[in-house]
Amino acid sequence: MKTLTGIVTADKNLVTVTVSVHRLFTHPLYHKRIRRNKKYQVHNEIGAKKGDLVKMVQVRPISRNKYFKVTEVIKKHAAA
Repeated sequence: MKTLTGIVTADKNLVTVTVSVHRLFTHPLYHKRIRRNKKYQVHNEIGAKKGDLVKMVQVRPISRNKYFKVTEVIKKHAAA
């Protein structure tokens, strides 16, 4: 099972949040560190809000686009 960590970017749906996951890798030719991000649709039963840092784990497909589930909120976003 794959475990990823990312920041919740959208929480408009009832039990689905959008999580942005950043990764760093080295360019094979230029040897420069490059940052890439990917957005995932994640099942959210624990109530993570926008701006929270969450840990998510891969599960069986829940719908067409959802195959991750939020397991814990690592850091809450401070409300302004």
